[in-house]
Amino acid sequence: MLEVTGLRAGYGSGEILRGLTFTVAPGEIVAVVGVNGAGKSTTLKVISGLLRASDGHVAADGRRLSGGSTVEAVRHGIAHVPEGRQVFPGMTVRENLLLGGYTASKKVIAARMDTVTDVFPELSARLPAYAGELSGGQQQMLAIGRGLMSGPRYLLLDEPSLGLAPMIVRQIFDLLRQINKEDGVSILVAEQNATVALAAADHAYVLEAGNVAVHGPGDELMRDDRVRRSYLGY
Repeated sequence: MLEVTGLRAGYGSGEILRGLTFTVAPGEIVAVVGVNGAGKSTTLKVISGLLRASDGHVAADGRRLSGGSTVEAVRHGIAHVPEGRQVFPGMTVRENLLLGGYTASKKVIAARMDTVTDVFPELSARLPAYAGELSGGQQQMLAIGRGLMSGPRYLLLDEPSLGLAPMIVRQIFDLLRQINKEDGVSILVAEQNATVALAAADHAYVLEAGNVAVHGPGDELMRDDRVRRSYLGY
C-alpha cells in the first residue's frame, strides 16, 4: 500500500499541500482530481522525491521514505511519469526506454523491454526512431513505457491526457487499465480531465486548496451533482 500522511509542501514561502492524507491500495487505480492549483502535481512530486515535504511522510508497503530523493522512490517501487511527457527528443525510443531501467541488470532490462513493447506495440516498430519524431500520443506511451522499465509497483501519472485528442486519451486510459489488470501495477493518476480519470478510477480524491475535499469510488463521484458543480467545474 502507498500511504500519504499529513503532507505539507510548497514552493518557497507558498504552501500548496496542507496536511494531505490518502492511500493507494495494491491493485487499485486511484485518481486525484481538482481545479488548477489544487495541489495535484505537487502531490506526485512529493511522493516521487522531486519535492521535499515540510511535514508528513510517504510510505510504500510499510516502509517510510525519508523524502526528497527520486532514487529512494524508485527503489521503493515508485515511478513518476511527469506532466508534458518530457521524453528526450534527440534520443531514440530505445534509448529513452533504457533510461527507465538503468538500475536493472541486462537480463531484466531485456525482459522489461519485451513487456513494454507488448503493451505498446506502436513503439515496437519505432525503437530506432528519435523520440522527437513521434506523435503526441506515442510520446505519452513512451513516457509511460519508460516508467514501466523500472519495474514499479506504483505508477504515478501527471496529466496524461494533456494536449491529446479525445480518441488518443481513451486509448491511453484503456492501456492504463490493461497495465493495472494484467501486470498488477497500482496506478495513481493526477488529472484535470476529471471525466476520464473518474471513469477509470476504483477510488478518487477531489483536492481543494491542498487537501481532500471529498473522496469515494470514481463512478459515484462522477454521478454526484454537488461534487461536479462545486469541485470539478462541469
